[in-house]
Amino acid sequence: MRIGILGAGGMGNVHAAQYRKMPGVEIFFFDRKEERLQKLIEKYQADGWTELSRVIENVDVIDICLPTDLHAEIGLQAIAAGKPIFVEKPIARTLDEAISLVEAAEKSKVALMPGQVVRYFPEFRKAHDLVLSGQVGRPAAARTRRGGPAPKGSSDWFMDHARSGGVLLDLAIHDFDWLRWTFGEVDHLYSRSVGLQAGSGPDYALTTLTFDSGVVAHVEATWMDPSGFRTTLEVAGSEGLIQFDSKDQPALRVSTPDGSRGDTPRAPLDDPYYLEIRGFLDAVRDGTPPPVSGWDGVNALAISLAAIESAQTGKVVVPQTFPR
Repeated sequence: MRIGILGAGGMGNVHAAQYRKMPGVEIFFFDRKEERLQKLIEKYQADGWTELSRVIENVDVIDICLPTDLHAEIGLQAIAAGKPIFVEKPIARTLDEAISLVEAAEKSKVALMPGQVVRYFPEFRKAHDLVLSGQVGRPAAARTRRGGPAPKGSSDWFMDHARSGGVLLDLAIHDFDWLRWTFGEVDHLYSRSVGLQAGSGPDYALTTLTFDSGVVAHVEATWMDPSGFRTTLEVAGSEGLIQFDSKDQPALRVSTPDGSRGDTPRAPLDDPYYLEIRGFLDAVRDGTPPPVSGWDGVNALAISLAAIESAQTGKVVVPQTFPR
């Protein structure tokens, strides 16, 4: 299977490393900047092009790791060519773009899967399973925390909230998706943000969500923590409590002039990014629905956009739900 990875940035590298573990998979790269493209070609001993049309024509599957505001435009081109697409979260920058992407894929019978990778992290998957199996009784409250220093990207695009959506869209969407997957639809939410009003730069946000089931969740997301990336999870129910903190787990910590990062030693085929991509490729091969649907991506986006609206207006907001 020939995979076209669009984007030579951080996630393009992450995905390429996972595809390299899969027998029968050949990777190709796309980046409009020749210098960045050549670095990936040399690193992975692969091929690539600076012309998008050549990639789409010459591969079987498209993997979109480009800035969020480019997802819909390029995804629609790939779908028009009949190519299945794996698209990094968020699925798109706006709801209209996301809906058009999913509807085009459905109409063309092309597989589409958004990269909501937190579902594949073992701690979060186990917590999900424990909640659904009733191990904590009736769930009442959940709390998540995710973040670290501000991310870097080509032309610092993450810090332009018009492109990335800021921390509520680019980062908190991980937890919004996991919470919806675990507890169901959101009835209403209220959010506050430090940096959203400026429309650029690092940000910190706190969102309170109330679900149709009555569960209340607090989601903290930050690009303003210089101590390093950290995630936490807590779920309280009538019969028990689930707790996880990434800094309490045995891990390798690698520190370089570029920063410090934790690296939990997992078997190569247990990597969450490997598992999600492998699940998508298996669905493409077997002609079955992808493990995470396009509409899952749209609904996660809708929650993030509702949180942004709440932080901008200071009001409680009811997220839209799809498909209607």
